[in-house]
Amino acid sequence: MGSMKQSASLPAPTRTRRIVLVGLAVLGLAAAAFAVRRPLMMSAPTCLAGRWDRCFGTENGVVFMMLAGLPLAGLVVWLLGRCRPAAGGTPAWRLSLAEVGMVYGTVPFLWLTLMPGTRAGTVQGRVSLVPLRDLLTMGPIGIAGNLLVFAALGAFAPVRFAALASVSRVLLLGAGFSVLVETLQYVLRLDRVSSVDDVLVNAAGAGLAALASRRWWRAPAGAAH
Repeated sequence: MGSMKQSASLPAPTRTRRIVLVGLAVLGLAAAAFAVRRPLMMSAPTCLAGRWDRCFGTENGVVFMMLAGLPLAGLVVWLLGRCRPAAGGTPAWRLSLAEVGMVYGTVPFLWLTLMPGTRAGTVQGRVSLVPLRDLLTMGPIGIAGNLLVFAALGAFAPVRFAALASVSRVLLLGAGFSVLVETLQYVLRLDRVSSVDDVLVNAAGAGLAALASRRWWRAPAGAAH
């Protein structure tokens, strides 16, 4: 009887940890929204009026729509978690959160990085292959933005795919996707600079996010990473 009571009480810490993580995520998003509230409010009338070309054609509009769609993303996570069984001991809600998180948290940033400049199609692609040269000109906002491009992928991909449960593999994944994006910027002549520093910072963002979520995906003690 005692062991049955003990096993019944085990889910409580898990529920508490989940509530704390969700609470921290909500607070983080609220803080981010407060920091950029002015440009987002400037985009709100355009997006809410259904002027999608103006809304999705600006950085502020894309960020506004990303934040506005968070409740819908949360609903999709809940529905997927309710409709699927646990796989290999991993809770269904965790798999659902990982799937939705890495898609919803990556696609808007990819959209931003592939958004054409004012001279797109009329100028040749530009390449910068000297490491750390462009890093000095990015500024704090540019560096933060580049860190976030594949952060969601780095945080959730190891949770969803056991083969990616390694920081080094996540770094390679982030670098590979970043090289693909920089190549598209050059080939499509989007009036952007394809820079090796973007690749380095994008990969670093994925790796740091993987470290932050390591508690969720780390292998048993003794496994190599």
